[in-house]
Amino acid sequence: MYHSAELLEMRIDRFVRERLHPARELASAPVTITAWEAPDEPVPFHAVPLDDFEPFEIGSPWGKAWGTTWFHVTGSVPVTWDAEAADVELKIDLGFSSGQPGFQAEGLVWSPEGEIVKALEPLNNYVRLQAKPGDSFDIYIEAASNPDLGSQFVDFKPSGLGRKSTAPTDPLYSLRRMAIVHRDREVWELVADIWTLRGLVDELPTESPRRAAILTALETVVEVVDPFNVHATAHKGREALTAVLSSPAAGTAHTVFAVGHAHIDSAWLWPVRETIRKCARTFSNVLDLMDQDPDFSFACSSAQQFAWIRDSYPELFERIKIRVAEGRFIPVGGMWVESDTNMPGSEALARQFVEGKQFFIDEFGINPREVWLPDSFGYSGALPQIARAAGANYFLTQKISWNEVNHFPHHTFQWEGIDGTRIFTHFPPIDTYNSTLSGGELAHAERNFRDKRYANTSLAPFGFGDGGGGPTREMIAAAHRTASLEGSPKVVLGTPKSFFETAEAEFPKPPVWAGELYLEFHRGTYTSQARTKRGNRRSEHLLHEAELWATTAAIRLGARYPYDELKTAWQLVLLQQFHDILPGTSIGWVHDQAVANYTDLETKLGTLIDSSLSSLTADQDPSQHVLLNSAPMEIDGVPAFGAATITDSDGVTLTQEGGDYIIDNGLLRVVLDENGLITSLIDLSNHRETVPPGQKSGLLQMFRDTPTQWDAWDVDIEYRRSGKDLAAADSVSIIADEAGRAALRTVRTAGSSTITQTISLCAGRNAVDYETHVDWHERQQMLKLAFPIDVHTAAAASEIQFGHIVRPTHTNTSWDSARFETPAHRWVHVTDATFGAGIANDSTYGHDITRHARDGGGTYSLVRQTLLKAPLFPDPEADQGEHTLRSAIVVGGINEAIRHGYRLNLPLRQVEGAATDNLAPLISSDSDAVLVETVKLAEDRSGDVVIRLYESLGSRANARIRFHFPHSAVIETDLLEEEVAAVAIASADDTSVTITMRPFQLVTLRVTPA
Repeated sequence: MYHSAELLEMRIDRFVRERLHPARELASAPVTITAWEAPDEPVPFHAVPLDDFEPFEIGSPWGKAWGTTWFHVTGSVPVTWDAEAADVELKIDLGFSSGQPGFQAEGLVWSPEGEIVKALEPLNNYVRLQAKPGDSFDIYIEAASNPDLGSQFVDFKPSGLGRKSTAPTDPLYSLRRMAIVHRDREVWELVADIWTLRGLVDELPTESPRRAAILTALETVVEVVDPFNVHATAHKGREALTAVLSSPAAGTAHTVFAVGHAHIDSAWLWPVRETIRKCARTFSNVLDLMDQDPDFSFACSSAQQFAWIRDSYPELFERIKIRVAEGRFIPVGGMWVESDTNMPGSEALARQFVEGKQFFIDEFGINPREVWLPDSFGYSGALPQIARAAGANYFLTQKISWNEVNHFPHHTFQWEGIDGTRIFTHFPPIDTYNSTLSGGELAHAERNFRDKRYANTSLAPFGFGDGGGGPTREMIAAAHRTASLEGSPKVVLGTPKSFFETAEAEFPKPPVWAGELYLEFHRGTYTSQARTKRGNRRSEHLLHEAELWATTAAIRLGARYPYDELKTAWQLVLLQQFHDILPGTSIGWVHDQAVANYTDLETKLGTLIDSSLSSLTADQDPSQHVLLNSAPMEIDGVPAFGAATITDSDGVTLTQEGGDYIIDNGLLRVVLDENGLITSLIDLSNHRETVPPGQKSGLLQMFRDTPTQWDAWDVDIEYRRSGKDLAAADSVSIIADEAGRAALRTVRTAGSSTITQTISLCAGRNAVDYETHVDWHERQQMLKLAFPIDVHTAAAASEIQFGHIVRPTHTNTSWDSARFETPAHRWVHVTDATFGAGIANDSTYGHDITRHARDGGGTYSLVRQTLLKAPLFPDPEADQGEHTLRSAIVVGGINEAIRHGYRLNLPLRQVEGAATDNLAPLISSDSDAVLVETVKLAEDRSGDVVIRLYESLGSRANARIRFHFPHSAVIETDLLEEEVAAVAIASADDTSVTITMRPFQLVTLRVTPA
């Protein structure tokens, strides 16, 4: 044994590749194959025309993009095979590439009786046959010819494969193999032994005695295993490795809890309908592995995915329920889907937990205590409070390891939200949620763990993910071999619960991270696919209206409450908040479907709203024209959650001086130049100018948008070097000059696109409204709308769920510099000690807010909304066509930004000839700080009224909440509407409760009508 270590490793690797891998099969035999191609969308097993199958040969092409081909495979185990052999399998290669499972062809194996057996993936391509020599078998394979869009992450080239309408119809795959094989288990185990040890060798120090011992043992394998008779001598190789495999890990070795997992994106580079099949394939693989190994358990998030299996594969669901009851198939996360957390609205993010947890409780009797979001693109500072209010104790994410600039300082810590709520959090140092438990990954986890002075335990989610697939028997074999292996971390096949309980006991006082978990990457997700984002925002607010007016009608009139319709609508909205749908990072097919769903939701929710309002205004008063306000604040003189009759407005004037247009409503004086840009915006109450000297507000800007990678996902800071001001207008015209409203319309050309803006000021409003209509035909360009504000401040407030977050506008640190594009909900706001202004919107999430030198000294704030992007991957048609976006520049404090944010998103509804007797507010708050976000009936259909409130300004507040209906009891509850100890209610009487709230506190009240 005189080889250098490098040459020895090469020799070992070649021996494994050329001698051991082929010898994993003792023998093989052919099978008989017939096939039938589904003409369009997939069909269920019972609808497959079994008489239409035709003979099919190995090597034949099959499968157009997004198609389904059913193979019928029959055969017999050769009588000459060893009768004692138990490892008889069917091996199948559908034409797999070397790419990752989940991004190409996949198959689901069925019995002739219509029961699912398991799935077929590139690295999980076998079916165990319970057959002996002479026995026959009969199976069907539902093969999905999904295109491999995942391999395009190298160059992100546009592709027509993302829509069926633009995908080619030629076959994508050729059937490489279908054969009965007799597996040599001894050789297979030897390969697993070597894989684990070779991975460990690569991580050990060059001069390590342990490394030398392993290499020596591996060289012995090469010597004792006969390359020409591997089957007969493989046992000698295993014996040669016994000593090095049985040498235990050090007592101080890092402990990794390996948790079986399959991150299945609910849509991404495939449509939702394919995700349903991916879930069936992955979950059947998991059940098959559980049959093989009693130590293996599997954690699965997303109630939606369980619901799909329940509804589409009931037999498989019943088998899952058995394993859930055993504690081996483990529901985690407690959310409807692994959603984005930056953009879902307040109630929507709460409902992710309400719908998710209630499903798990109803179906399995389990209330998950962990929030499981490994791959979402940053985490809202409101999430700790929402999660804890839903009964969660723990939080897990992996995505922060993708940060471009800064390394997150902890792996186990307390995460503190904007209201002060904390949740025990783990960020796995293995830096992947698709671990294979390789030596390199395990060593990285140990080296990378940043809290090793105080703790020594981490979690590793293992299994192929994104496109599904899950754990394999090779991964489980690796876990067993590294349970206690010298030189490696110790691996425990564990569960999320066992990990978190161990980690919390080990590290009772972890460090605290306060505020959002901002991802320094994928900042374009706040903007891409604007129609999807607009549909989400509109649907959230329509649901708010539908619940409010349906509750009002139920309490006031005894009308039917549409529980089922609302639940169905909520679940669809929650599904489309998945972290590759709402962020705009899926193929075109997904977004086409999402927009169609939002259109349908608008119709259905509009019908529910109209039905409730019709019953509430049934006693007509032809003389009255009524405005309805579904916002929790007074809007344009209409009370919160109430109605007012329309009155004539006056007090707005529009004049022209030279080339300028001057609009004045007594609150604001606005001067616009000949191009329709605001050169002056004065708050007349204190004569304060809002526009900095030399600047123009309402300026459209276009930037090159060519990120280094991840087109739809990313915005690179370099975009700022290539901006173009769209200052010159093709035309400016007066379109309204009335007593209550004045408006200008501007038209601009930008490249091949046309932008039409309506800029208006109404009587009684301290806000200038913008309606921006864009006929967008640019690609790899980004459109922003800029508002310079003459405020010197070091920070800006941005609305998030149940409050707002304050972020620096300076770039003092690398953390500040990396936060150059940020998400916000309905408004952002900048202020100095006495004066502030906000920018509100009805569908925009992406913003950048910066400080700039002001003419005459000091600085001003520049707030820009990111209106549109035009990425080429994964959807080359992203955002093409027409868009309408509404914005407002609001002069005043944060409470005014909040008010106009509600106004733009919950526009007043007009009802002609309506009576107002039944339209008085059902609920009211006497505090401008304490807002009622949601009014609904209880999920248990008891008829109780559920009210969700929050403190909105970031201060302590007292409020009297009045109930304008008879009631017998008021209690505080969690998000699941179960009673909790009262911490907010200070006192109560027959008509109201008085509550005391900390900054941004979220409170749910349950009121029992009398």
